Amino acid sequence: MIYNESKFNTEWDTRPLSKLGEFKRGKSKHRPRDDKKLFEGGIYPLVQTGEIKAANLLIKSHSANYNDEGLKQSKMWPAGTLVITIAANIAETGILAYPMCFPDSCVGFIADKEKTSELFMHYVFTYIKRSIQNSAVGSIQDNINIEMLTALNFKIPKKPIQDLIVDLLATIDYKIELNNDINTELENLAKTIYNYWFVQFDFPNEEGKPYKTSGGEMVWNEELKREIPKGWEVMQLHQFGEFKNGINYEGDVVGDKIVRIVNVRNISDSTYFIMKDNLDEISLPQKDSSKYLVHENDILIARSGTPGATRLIHKDIVDVIYCGFIIRFNVTEERMKKYLFFNLKRIEDALTKKSAGTILKNVSQDTLKELYIAIPDDDTIKSFNEKMNPIFESIYTNCKQNQELIKLRDFLLPLLMNGQVKIKSEATEQLSMAAEPQVKYGK
Repeated sequence: MIYNESKFNTEWDTRPLSKLGEFKRGKSKHRPRDDKKLFEGGIYPLVQTGEIKAANLLIKSHSANYNDEGLKQSKMWPAGTLVITIAANIAETGILAYPMCFPDSCVGFIADKEKTSELFMHYVFTYIKRSIQNSAVGSIQDNINIEMLTALNFKIPKKPIQDLIVDLLATIDYKIELNNDINTELENLAKTIYNYWFVQFDFPNEEGKPYKTSGGEMVWNEELKREIPKGWEVMQLHQFGEFKNGINYEGDVVGDKIVRIVNVRNISDSTYFIMKDNLDEISLPQKDSSKYLVHENDILIARSGTPGATRLIHKDIVDVIYCGFIIRFNVTEERMKKYLFFNLKRIEDALTKKSAGTILKNVSQDTLKELYIAIPDDDTIKSFNEKMNPIFESIYTNCKQNQELIKLRDFLLPLLMNGQVKIKSEATEQLSMAAEPQVKYGK
């Protein structure tokens, strides 16, 4: 089978992917793989299949580090290596932004630079990913092997044409990466401001000085078991709005209304905002779907997947419902939304770090409703919103732009890979003006 054969690329060469470079399986010989003695005091980056799936193009983060013992049973791959997953999250790809190890559930590819590039092969695998995934369904563990990958046949254009294709698609991806990096910085800024104001209690006082550091009076609160600024109230979350679980539905139900639905996956794949383009569509009776619509002032909290994960609904989101594994918190007062969002985000962070045993043992309406939080005075909330509003809008605007860029990239990819669309170098030069310069590998 030739995956991209068409009447538009008859002059391209047909080659097995093994002829374009070197494929080698990752290494993780030791069992169990999570043995602590491989990681204690570790400094050598290890990337896992889930992190490869989460990467847009470049793999720029990792959550585990091998020590010397761990490195002995693995291998450090150079920056620029293309990584392909062959188990768990099948046929996901990414390019190492800096040297990393990866397990034997992944394959590394180093291109023969005269024949192709790692970037071009990334787009080859993106093009055929769905076919590979479908071929793996039904196997014992839904995985594939290196022999299957290397035997795949593909119509390959000459290197200069490959480079033009890469220039166009990678320019789009680099802009997506840039927006993601900007959003990470904005999210960190927002979190820093919240922590400074409402964890350290150094919000600006009447003179514009940090409250607690400047000697602002603190009083003990029995419900919170800590001191809070004098004059602040303590209330429970249920006093600020309504909690409601989402809809439980069967996949084979057919109704008279097509709606988009927020699933737990959509919460796991985002950080602040739910984006409509990422949502599945289902058919339900209108009388059922109308009961579970999300609204502008809603905060969504996951009950499973990543329990406690908290996301926002933007005013642009309409005709969208949410599933039964999610709790909707409809905030009565819009001015309190961002402050309450960050309070819930603290719970998410604590649960992620597995340190929330005394804070929240499970995520349910009852536990959320009874949570006590400190409530600042109106002027402080107003000042906080004035700080947060432009940050949140910038984050959402970047997310929205990324949705459009992803649509453009995914539209162009098959047309470029089967030769239906030809490009000239001037086209990529014009597009690249809107994106950052080409990324250089290395930490």
